[in-house]
Amino acid sequence: MNSFSSLVSGSVEDGALIDAYSEAVSGAVAAAHPAVVHIEVRGNQTPGGTGSGFFISPDGYIVTNSHVVHGAEELKVFLADGRKLAADLIGDDPDTDLAVIRVSADELSHLKLADSDALRPGQIAIAIGSPMGFQQTVTAGIVSGLGRSLRGSSGRLIDNVIQTDAALNPGNSGGPLVNSKGEVIGVNTAIIRPAQGICFAIASNTVRWVVGLLIKEGRIRRSFIGVAGQTVPLIRKVARHHHLTQETGVLVAGIDPASPAARAGLLEGDIIVALDDKPTPAIDSLHKQLTGDRIGERAIVAFLRGVEFRRHAIIPIEMPNQS
Repeated sequence: MNSFSSLVSGSVEDGALIDAYSEAVSGAVAAAHPAVVHIEVRGNQTPGGTGSGFFISPDGYIVTNSHVVHGAEELKVFLADGRKLAADLIGDDPDTDLAVIRVSADELSHLKLADSDALRPGQIAIAIGSPMGFQQTVTAGIVSGLGRSLRGSSGRLIDNVIQTDAALNPGNSGGPLVNSKGEVIGVNTAIIRPAQGICFAIASNTVRWVVGLLIKEGRIRRSFIGVAGQTVPLIRKVARHHHLTQETGVLVAGIDPASPAARAGLLEGDIIVALDDKPTPAIDSLHKQLTGDRIGERAIVAFLRGVEFRRHAIIPIEMPNQS
């Protein structure tokens, strides 16, 4: 084959690949866009705010971001078919930046949640939403990274976050990030400014768990011991003396009065190193252990007071409502 023939053959192959990619993206958008909505918010801390969302069931349940609807007094939802409907807030969880709202309508197009654990970097990722109020806007890219962590508005880390280079802008929040089948792999939630091409979505497996509980109970229950903490290094000699394997712990910087920590005898300046013998090398690792099933259950908190190692009983309570 001469050079001209090779060039023509290569161009044909490249064109076929581009066409295949275009077909994959347009097919996914055609499948997903009827279930994507534009949300207008009134009466919260940012009057006139907007965001995106998508139907998760045929009976009107919509997934969006907590930061889009938290504190809203009035919600209006604009459907892809042109309908405008009032919506009610079912529940929101600032710790994962997820929320569920609902409209009164039946037989609605809705999206399926994919298994985000099966994702691989490089897969097609398509974002649909209302950036800057432009409804049903589509951007496409790839899954750039997996297992990222993102700090939520409550201060807790959101784990297993998807990084994508699909362009997101204000108004995309709460919209779906879908795969080539039109299935939701994540809920678009954040961008990094002024960086370009670094955007984040809450993984669909996190969405599945949170949304199920929000629909059932209207909230996510977590436990609380009442300390303000920060991650600090341990003195190596002290750590070795007490056979601690970690290099850091959680400094108690403040204690809520009458909290479980106060009742357990913790003091400012103590360094928490474990809860029920599970190390707490960072404030986020302590947060992860304070799950709903610990509410009212006796636990043992291990900590350093100066060079002394102590173990005290503590009974976590339910985290106060953040609304």
